[in-house]
Amino acid sequence: MVGVVTRCRACGGKLGVTMADLGLQPPSNAYLTADALHDEKRYPLRAKVCEDCMLVQVDYDVDPKELFGDYAYFSSYSDQWLEHARQYCAMAARRFALGPNSLVIELASNDGYLLKNFRDLEVPVLGIDPSGTVAAAAEKIGVPTLVEFFGAALAGTLAAQGRQADLIIGNNVLAHVPDLNDFVAGIGVLLKPLGTVTIEFPHLLKLIENVEFDTIYHEH
Repeated sequence: MVGVVTRCRACGGKLGVTMADLGLQPPSNAYLTADALHDEKRYPLRAKVCEDCMLVQVDYDVDPKELFGDYAYFSSYSDQWLEHARQYCAMAARRFALGPNSLVIELASNDGYLLKNFRDLEVPVLGIDPSGTVAAAAEKIGVPTLVEFFGAALAGTLAAQGRQADLIIGNNVLAHVPDLNDFVAGIGVLLKPLGTVTIEFPHLLKLIENVEFDTIYHEH
């Protein structure tokens, strides 16, 4: 879907309360040439509150191909984030007894920054990311990556191929998903019966307390 969203992405309730209106803004994570600046597209950027479940969300969807087709953000740019990922992988491998017969799948795996740690531990991995830009970088370091938008349909295809996961990771991806229910349903399909899911996402209270208005953007 592209355009104005009038109903909550989670429960279908009314988006009747505006938390923040940032006017017309260009999509984030893109670098334009000087010649292209005068043609830069701008879209409404508002954070709305669902009157039923209180989920805060933007109410305008930009075409995903425009947002992720040539994605400029590489997770491995941050040394602090790389260390966080390394520590997480070491913990998860121990806690969930992951080994050569396991499968770890990361949703929105970016440039393979996290999965390479499991690969080094000889745990099979699979990344899923809609951006061919970052997926190519992941492949170069030996992290197999599907260039796809994740949802129930793709999960069903992978499960039918016998590629269900012992561990599914979703770090800072849930806030990027237009169809939340389809995404979460896909996780249920893709996970082994005794598998584990870990998800990281921003906390609204921290956004308000720290005035982090810059974390409100069209893909977020």
